[in-house]
Amino acid sequence: MSNTPQTVTPEDLKGWMSSGEEVVVLDVRSAAEFENLHILGSYNVPLPLLAEHTRELAAKLDTKVVLVCQSGVRATEAKKNLAGVGFGNAHVLAGGVPAFQQAGGETVEGAKRWDLERQVRMAAGSLVIAGLAGGKFLSPRIRTVAGVVGAGLTFSAATNTCAMGKALSAMPWNKTANEPTRESVIAALPAVKA
Repeated sequence: MSNTPQTVTPEDLKGWMSSGEEVVVLDVRSAAEFENLHILGSYNVPLPLLAEHTRELAAKLDTKVVLVCQSGVRATEAKKNLAGVGFGNAHVLAGGVPAFQQAGGETVEGAKRWDLERQVRMAAGSLVIAGLAGGKFLSPRIRTVAGVVGAGLTFSAATNTCAMGKALSAMPWNKTANEPTRESVIAALPAVKA
């Protein structure tokens, strides 16, 4: 099986959903991002939870699955995890939840928070500015902060991972009262047809 993501456009997903075609939409963003905005009828299975319980979750899926996130990076990772346990009927939503909303798809809006990618940009930019300002006014050694952040961003782009995003996702403002658990996700997913 190819690791190339099989993508679906927001328009195709809308068509599948409106025609009554069996499709399960799994949102692999954090619970806080899901609470902020999600596709109506989707299930929140944050990527770390999916990665830890991939085989068990895949056993609950017997239909077409569309994986969604903010931009496609985490959904692509989730697709690779599912493919690794033999589940091949997963698609990545091109453009993520924002693209689906822009295409007129039905979404649910909740508490307003910055999405994780925006938080990463703010944290990285703030650290670079602090490093440069500290280097000018306090000690030239503080400029190292800007270099470390730049190296981290370069590594992040080269490996398609984000350590800063993982760290920020653990912050209290990125948690909700209803964090998904293995048990709650398995109970919420549709029953496998006999």
